[in-house]
Amino acid sequence: MADNFLEKHYEEYEAKKAAYLRKKKHLPKNKPHLPERPEDEAL
Repeated sequence: MADNFLEKHYEEYEAKKAAYLRKKKHLPKNKPHLPERPEDEAL
């Protein structure tokens, strides 16, 4: 195991992690939908 096995796997892990985080940042955040109230409801 002197062929940089751990280093190679760690580099692959870091690349996959970076790709996941880049993809995750582009996902829309789910915001609770609040229904709009009419402006003159109390009048």
